[in-house]
Formats: sequence, structure tokens, C-alpha cells
Amino acid sequence: MTTSHQVLVVDDEPAIRRLLRAALERSGHQVHEAADAASALASLSAERPQVVLLDLGLPDRDGLELIPLIRARSDATILIVSARDATDEKVAALDLGAADYVTKPFDTDELLARVRAALRHRLTMQGGAQQVRSHGIAIDLLSRRVTRDGVDVHLTPKEYQLLSELARFPGRVITHAHLLRTVWPNETDGEVGYLRVVVRNLRGKLENDPATPIIIVNELGVGYRLMGSE
Repeated sequence: MTTSHQVLVVDDEPAIRRLLRAALERSGHQVHEAADAASALASLSAERPQVVLLDLGLPDRDGLELIPLIRARSDATILIVSARDATDEKVAALDLGAADYVTKPFDTDELLARVRAALRHRLTMQGGAQQVRSHGIAIDLLSRRVTRDGVDVHLTPKEYQLLSELARFPGRVITHAHLLRTVWPNETDGEVGYLRVVVRNLRGKLENDPATPIIIVNELGVGYRLMGSE
């Protein structure tokens, strides 16, 4: 049985709102709609959504400006659903506090999977399970233990730090900048090459086929995400 959650869809296109409402309601969620920023902010207190699907091209305010306003008034998880596909827009949205970014036109099944990932992350942050599983890999954040098919995997300190940061937000894209700040504070001058080396080493230890990764996947120009098992 699917647990019902409150989802707020913020988009000025009626056709998109109808499409998202139909898909979300089929998945058992309760859906509320807003066509502009003002209505979205009003709905936060009235409806208290757990997830906000936010378009960036709103008629009364840019969606990027709306992200910190939502975060200041609500603990809802924000997923961007936008036709803007520039890397700097994606990075800006994620750095401002969005949990994920889906580009229009989108696949409905993929979007619903991103919503499920966002809800799992909320559960984790509220004291849920501290273990993440992905294709035979188990990451126990409490014991700091990583296993592959039940066998301990030896990781260097940097490898574990990076993997654990991804595991804290399974299914969510974590930006290069966030990972560099967290794993190499004051050490890298923002050089993404440091990340690439560690991710390559991790894939060699965790992936069945490191050349075609399914556990740690790349969001081109943006960051990485850990794909948790359903």
C-alpha cells in the first residue's frame, strides 16, 4: 500500500499541472496546485506539503528566488521541474536548496522515482534507517561499514567520506561544489579532478562494470548521485 503524501505542484502551465496531478494521484499522493509564486507561498502554510515540484519560469517571480523562500517557511523537499537545461541553472537551484532537478520534457515514471527518492530522504533525515543498499552494496552510516555481497570493502578515508556524503542523500544529485567543500575543505581550490579520481576508484571497488556505472552515476557538469535499490 502506497503511503499518501501532500505534494504541491507549482507551474504556470495548466497542461503540466494536469499531467503531474494525474500521475501523482495514481501513485496515491494528495496533490495541490499553484500557478504562480504568490499562490505557492500561500499553499505552504495552508496545505503543508512534504514535496514541492517547482517550475522556474513563473509569471510573478523567478523560481530560483522562490527556493530560499520555501525553505525558510517549510521543511518540504523541493524538486525542480523546468525547461531550463543550462548547467549553471541546475547548479544554482541545487546550491540554493533544491533536492533534485528534472528537465522538461520529462518521463513521468522517472519523475515519480525522483519523488520517491525525495520522500525516502525525508524519512532518513527524520530518524529513519541509516543503511543504504544499492545493487549488492550496503553502506551502514552508523558503523561506517561498507560491504559488497556481504564482504567488507576497504575504502580510503577520502573514498568513504565521498561515498557517505552521497549515501546521506540516496537518489539525490549532490553538486561538485558541495562534495569538494565537504570532503576537501580548503584543499582543492574547486578542482573537480579530485572528485573524478576518487569516484573512479570507488567505481572500481563497487561497480560490476566500472565503465557502465549503475551505483554512482554522473549528472554531467553538475555532480553525482548514489542510486539506491528500490
